[in-house]
Amino acid sequence: MKTILAATAALLATTSLAGAEGVLQLYNWGNYTSPELLAKFEKDTGIKVTVTDYDSNDAALAKVEAGGSGFDLVVPSASFVQIWVEKGLIQKLDQSKLPNHKNIAPEWMDVEWDKGREYTIPWQWGSTGIAVNTKVYSGDINTSDIFLNVPEELKGKINVVPEMSDVMSMAIFWAGGQACTEDKEVLKKVRDALVAAKPDWISMDYGATERLSNGDWAASVNWNGSTMRARVATNGDVQYGYPKEGYPLWMDSVALLSDATNVEEAYTFMNYIMEPENAAMISAFARYANGIAGSEAFMPEDMRDAPEVVIPEEFKAAGHFLPACPPQAQEYMTAIWTELQK
Repeated sequence: MKTILAATAALLATTSLAGAEGVLQLYNWGNYTSPELLAKFEKDTGIKVTVTDYDSNDAALAKVEAGGSGFDLVVPSASFVQIWVEKGLIQKLDQSKLPNHKNIAPEWMDVEWDKGREYTIPWQWGSTGIAVNTKVYSGDINTSDIFLNVPEELKGKINVVPEMSDVMSMAIFWAGGQACTEDKEVLKKVRDALVAAKPDWISMDYGATERLSNGDWAASVNWNGSTMRARVATNGDVQYGYPKEGYPLWMDSVALLSDATNVEEAYTFMNYIMEPENAAMISAFARYANGIAGSEAFMPEDMRDAPEVVIPEEFKAAGHFLPACPPQAQEYMTAIWTELQK
């Protein structure tokens, strides 16, 4: 009986925590949420935020789709937002509860993946490129040849983040194709290049900020903000390359889950992070730009002209936001990706 009572008490405690007033469950990418912002938010509002990490869009989607996650807010990338909408996993926002909605910068308001920002608000945005320790390799880093035709100096020292849409798109651009291509000749070139290159990679893993900083890896397909953090940690040895063949642009946005329990707390948090000063705190931690007008004034000085944050003019045209791919294109990419994981 004691065992049953203890189990019942534990279940009730868990249930009450998920739905308790003054708490919020945020499901977000790892190493992406400013502790200083959370401390300030709790001090200002009395709401305690618990952050649970994920490492890919697919993992987050699968976890929530399975049901009973207990999360209130999630932060999907642009190419996944409509998938969440179509599956009914996120709900349309009541903008009357978000007076700071007006602070969303005009260029991030009527976005392709969420017209009028009906379902999401901006978190951060950036690019996926190549991070290289220039003490190890001094050649051209602005090319996807770095991971598809690995230079001798980087063989066995380069990582590729296991984010399918980013890596596959970079390889497709390199092969002369467009995002979500169904061109079998292009896809064969992509498949052959990836399979041939993989033996020259050290790993397909996350954690690039730390492993580039401590020298475990000499290069990685990586995100721009993570690379800036590594650059600062290595006194400039790690540099960020924008592949001239094409590279993904992305924006991660905050969405309210359809089965959220702490709804009012969620609205309070979303409105809070659209204050320019608070949006800047998010950026200052993870080193990515955000979509809130006026936040620039509160940004750290070293971000205002950082090459990882301000895309050099010569590489701007090569950046592309990735669409949600149609089923056939997704199937082709998944088949190649699955083979690559073997």
